[in-house]
Amino acid sequence: MDLNNITGHIVSSAIAVHTEIGPGALESSYEACMAFELMHRGLRVETQVPMPLRYRGHELTVGYRLDLLVEDRVVVELKAVTKVLPVHHAQILSYLKMGGFRVGLLLNFHVPRMVDGIVRFAR
Repeated sequence: MDLNNITGHIVSSAIAVHTEIGPGALESSYEACMAFELMHRGLRVETQVPMPLRYRGHELTVGYRLDLLVEDRVVVELKAVTKVLPVHHAQILSYLKMGGFRVGLLLNFHVPRMVDGIVRFAR
């Protein structure tokens, strides 16, 4: 499956979850629902994936975790915040760089319309 198909399934899953749950739940609730929805659609999903930091040829475990990794290719960072800040953008860009991933999605569920809470990143 190509990256556009994968991200299309992720976006439509986010819209389905947001329609069902609404904007007021905890981030962990959205994570569980997104994982369920994506697996239901036949995609491979991992949650809370450890992301080591590589520094001077060494892997350092410093506590970074990807919210979702879909098909071993797309990083999904979930938020349930009033406002997405530049630090949230920097976070997902760092994950893409650290893991050598090409595409990531930042999904903020604390919005009236889910389409307003979706940002796609590519490297």
